[in-house]
Amino acid sequence: MQKTKNIVWHEHKVKRADREKIKGHRPCVLWFTGLPSSGKSTIANELEHALNRRGVHTYVLDGDNVRHGLNKNLGFSVEDRKENIRRIGEVAKLFVDAGVLPITAFISPFIEDRKTARALMGEGEFVEIYAKCALETCKERDPKGLYKKALAGEIKEFTGVSQPYEEPPNPEIVIETDVLSVEESVKKILCYLEHTKIINSKSEYRNPK
Repeated sequence: MQKTKNIVWHEHKVKRADREKIKGHRPCVLWFTGLPSSGKSTIANELEHALNRRGVHTYVLDGDNVRHGLNKNLGFSVEDRKENIRRIGEVAKLFVDAGVLPITAFISPFIEDRKTARALMGEGEFVEIYAKCALETCKERDPKGLYKKALAGEIKEFTGVSQPYEEPPNPEIVIETDVLSVEESVKKILCYLEHTKIINSKSEYRNPK
């Protein structure tokens, strides 16, 4: 791919600190990773709902949804998976710069790619959340029927069957989704965000209408 030449970064008059002041919380990316059917999207959506009730500005970047638009030209080869995560990392960086908490729900199976995404953010701005779930449990859940198709040879390059998943060695948060309920998982994440002062304490709930 030929790189564009003669481009210069344009500095904005409004800085990230200015955006952060009007939002009332620290921006960071909440990066869910885990096997297919480990519960990433379900927990990400419930987490966003809980954060929205607190007046926290969020946006969920879901793997399937992004592949309908931004990444619709990508397949599931190792190279395409890497490019998929590279693009999401760059998009998440823009959200963080805007003062938002993007919540990404992607398998993101390779440690190297997650490290690359982390390197785009500043200190404390990348919270890796490992949705840890036994492979057999994921196969039993299989809400989209993808494991069944992969095991039958109908889907090639499927993580957990014909492609590997590399567990994060030191994630900020581990959610054992075959042990904890969705509500317990969300609570654990909220406790971490409060403890690290990314968001205000639970006493700051906004009254939903």
